[in-house]
Amino acid sequence: MISVIRRIRDWEPHLRRILSEGLSVGLVPTMGALHGGHLALVRAARKANDIVVVSIFVNPTQFNDPNDLKRYPKSWDRDRTMAEGAGADFIFSPAREAMYPDGYAYRVSESRRSGRMEGEHRPGHFDGVLTVVLKLLNIIRPARAYFGEKDYQQLRLIQGMVQALFIDVEIVSVATVREPDGLALSSRNVLLTGEGRSRAAAFPRYLREMPSADQARARLISEGFEVEYVEEINGRRFGAVVVDRVRLIDNVPLSH
Repeated sequence: MISVIRRIRDWEPHLRRILSEGLSVGLVPTMGALHGGHLALVRAARKANDIVVVSIFVNPTQFNDPNDLKRYPKSWDRDRTMAEGAGADFIFSPAREAMYPDGYAYRVSESRRSGRMEGEHRPGHFDGVLTVVLKLLNIIRPARAYFGEKDYQQLRLIQGMVQALFIDVEIVSVATVREPDGLALSSRNVLLTGEGRSRAAAFPRYLREMPSADQARARLISEGFEVEYVEEINGRRFGAVVVDRVRLIDNVPLSH
């Protein structure tokens, strides 16, 4: 049966045992509302590690919009069942006060790549992401941590942080998991209406099929999407749109 850890100090005896026995830990950081994309991370961690920890922590510091934080979906009982079914041994789900005893006075910032795309449209977002990931890595002490490619900018920034700060962990990327119609799995998808969900499937299709970023943006606007950005960087096309008052992001590799 999966074990739930609520307090940092309650993880410490498990960590001492794991380290003394020479076991490896795989960490899957999440904010809950688990879906098939998260489960792909858990299964990848299960294959490569002796112990798998799923963290469930809705991190307040990465939300620039308080209403977005309030609306973020929560499904604790379902999350626990899904994590256990995918092979997790532990859920680490601390209180906000435990993760930020300093009131977020100390934080991690990146100065070169974090100001574009998500960083431009969500001020302070990546400071919150990098800070909480660093805290989780220091608490859990995994050999490997797993992140999905849907949040590709986040993935690359975390990889850069680990390298820059000499953190002894392998950051493992896992391909984006999609619905049959191509929409990337996301915890926010459950907030879409039926009509909005049908329209949302066009988002990854236009990112993938249109000849240029400008043409993809124009097509999305013509279909009624509120487009925050469509950009191409290093052979990938990135986009963020709003449909049904729900913000969606995605990225696709370019074949041309």
